[in-house]
Parts: sequence; structure tokens; C-alpha cells
Amino acid sequence: MFSSFRELVDLSLKTGQPLAEVVKEWEMLENGTDPEYLSEQSLKFVIQMIKTYKDKLNSDSVSLTGWTGFNTGLYNEYRNSNKSIFSSLISKSILASLATSESNACMGKIVACPTAGSSGVVPGVVVALHEEKGVDLKSLSESLIVAGAVGEFIRRKASLSGAIAGCQAEIGSACAMASALVVYALGGSPQIVENAASLSLKFLMGLVCDPVGGFVEVPCVKRNPAASVLAFVSAEMSMSGIKSLIPFDEITEAMGKVGRSLSEDLRETGKGGIAATKTARSLLNTFFNNKV
Repeated sequence: MFSSFRELVDLSLKTGQPLAEVVKEWEMLENGTDPEYLSEQSLKFVIQMIKTYKDKLNSDSVSLTGWTGFNTGLYNEYRNSNKSIFSSLISKSILASLATSESNACMGKIVACPTAGSSGVVPGVVVALHEEKGVDLKSLSESLIVAGAVGEFIRRKASLSGAIAGCQAEIGSACAMASALVVYALGGSPQIVENAASLSLKFLMGLVCDPVGGFVEVPCVKRNPAASVLAFVSAEMSMSGIKSLIPFDEITEAMGKVGRSLSEDLRETGKGGIAATKTARSLLNTFFNNKV
């Protein structure tokens, strides 16, 4: 029925319906999903995102390799010491995103949004908005529905898979979804929602997927909080009136072309980029030797 995200935006503007309601009706027409069920599921996802974050704060679990899992505690201690150079909103976003991504690396329960490797980005903004801005769960769940539509059109026009289009398809897509969520949750118009998603994809265009050893740990975990902060940057710029000259749907198409042009070594094979460095190879050798 709809071939672009812009069409959803235009329909919302034409009818005066909230963008989340337009997305629900689109989902019902496309897949027969009951709008009420969609809202209920979205709320469950938001609640799980917050729970995952809180559970990790109380856990000292580390990943299989031992490379990650402890960073959440380090950052939480630093943040609580009042040494952070950021506002409470941004530092909370970093903390929640890091906690979620490390939880994934430690085999904890997460909401893949849109993927496990990028699972910390959206929760980073969700937790920050909830705990630092007082945005209620219902508003966050409606905003997540809008974010889901952003992700769906990226999937259709490009990819959400690092193996297909590099990390821009995972972290980049999550950042676009998160920025759209922020704008919608704070009352931004459909055009501003679209614009924020556009800026996010432009920020991270061409990002390669280069996990050391193929594990979703290095550099994946630390990219998540960076992208959650970028989502706020995109939202802030968009709400100030700064616009992307290139429309969202065209940017997603460009992203797909960039992803397909990337070397296979830079698409989740663990053969290029950071994964090919001397230290990365040494870490991997040590890990496997210890497992023998």
C-alpha cells in the first residue's frame, strides 16, 4: 500500500491523525495485525528494555570471551561520582545503551531493535527519556511503533543486516529509529520525525561491520552508546529547524547501494577493519588457546 516512509508522513499531515495511528493502520492493512495488539506488544518491548537495563546494573556477568560485561559498572560508578561531562539525559542514555548491549553479549534477554548487535541504541533513548524527562510508558510505546516503521522502510530499501550492508545497517538503522522515537515522544511533527531519521543515517553512512572473531562484542558494544547519543543529536538538530536536504527514502536507497559495494571483509566476516588488527588477532588467539 505504501512504498515510502514519506507517504506515511503525508497521510498523517493530510488526515491530522497521529503518525503512530497511521502506522498502526498501515500494519493492519499490510499484515492484518490488530492495532490494539500492536500497541500491547510495543508496550511489552518498552517494559523489557527498561528491565534489561536495570537487571544489568545489578549483574557483574561478563561475556564468553571476557572482553566485555564490566563496562556498565565502570561507567555507572563514574556517572555517580558527578564527573560526567554530559547532562544527566545523555549520560543516562550512554549507561542504558551500554548496559543493554553488554547484556546481549552476556547472553541476557534483550529486545533486538532492530538487531541484537544494535540492541542498545533504542533502549538508550527510551530509558533516558523515561527516567530523565518523565516520558510515560504509553507515550514511549507509541513512539516505538513509529520507530518500527522507520526500521521497516530501511529494511525494504536497504538492509538491517551487518552481513549484507555493514554496521550502517545495524547501528545506523537503530540510530535512525531512536532519533525518530525521541522526536515523536517529545511531540515533534511527522516531518521532524522523518528529518531526524534522515540525519542519523547520514551520520553513520558507510559504517563497516568488523566484529573481532565474529563475536558481537568488539567494537559492537561500545558503538551502541555512541549511536544513542547521536540519536539525540539528530533529534535536537531537527527540532531546532535544521533540515536534511536529502529525503529519508533517498538516503535509505543510497545506504543500500553503499552496503552492497562494501568488501565482504567489512560485512560481519571478522576479516577486515578492526577485526584484522594485530591486537584483535592476539585477543582471539588467546581466547581460543584458553578454551583448548
